[in-house]
Amino acid sequence: MHEHAVCWLNGRLVPLAEARISVFDHGLLYGDGVFEGIRFYRRRPFKLRAHLERFADSARAIALELPYGQAEVAAAVMATVDAYAGADGYLRLVATRGEGVLGIDPRNCARPSLFVIADRLSMVPDAVRQRGARVVVAATRRLPPDGLDPRIKSLNYLNHILARMEANRAGADEAILLNDAGRVAEGTADNVFIVRHGRLLTPPPVEGALAGITRATILELAAAAGIPHAEVALAPYDLYTAEECFLTGTGAELIPVAEVDGRAMTHCPGPVYRELEHQFDALVSGPAMTADW
Repeated sequence: MHEHAVCWLNGRLVPLAEARISVFDHGLLYGDGVFEGIRFYRRRPFKLRAHLERFADSARAIALELPYGQAEVAAAVMATVDAYAGADGYLRLVATRGEGVLGIDPRNCARPSLFVIADRLSMVPDAVRQRGARVVVAATRRLPPDGLDPRIKSLNYLNHILARMEANRAGADEAILLNDAGRVAEGTADNVFIVRHGRLLTPPPVEGALAGITRATILELAAAAGIPHAEVALAPYDLYTAEECFLTGTGAELIPVAEVDGRAMTHCPGPVYRELEHQFDALVSGPAMTADW
């Protein structure tokens, strides 16, 4: 299943059969840890510096002292990419609180663990990208910032998993979570964009969305292309009446949405999506994409 995968664990590349952490690791027992997903194209990690800065911020936010500095983590990422058989792939960078005794007190963990996995990842089949994703608005609400700040990429994704289960039961490809005020937050593993009246719109992070790196890249590309855009609060009504809708993320890259709760988009994929997809593909495959570490 993972015959092409490569793992760097706590200082060295290890065979997959040896890539193990303890059952007493608090990342497993309590979701006590943080992670990043990073794409690499032609053996060059995309937006590596931004990912490592967000990784460090997530760790600081939960008072997790990373066992390696950013330059060492970057070197671990590059060693994992170099050991991977393919030119393109997906990286999962994870730091856990480490092995401890039973009980949630993090003081019982002697040293954090850090690992990097390189493997393949496809969020949706190619057929879904071509026809557009079918999306439902989940009954499961995004956890509010006073419970768990959405800017922390923690190992506890149960909130999103429950929403994804709703999508599975509905026969949909993805679910969109609302915040506690009933406004659009994000997908289960992606950010949400719509086009209404020719304007590209996306919820601001204050609404419960992760400050996605691909999301920020799309906003930069929209600005460079002269596409009117804004961060605004959105309700399900805005999704239902949009001309276009699409999802973005490191894993997702760009995915057009065909319908939301059975309401078809006017265009799928639409002209704004096509332009941004073209610009994104040019960015990640062209000579302009150089290593940023």
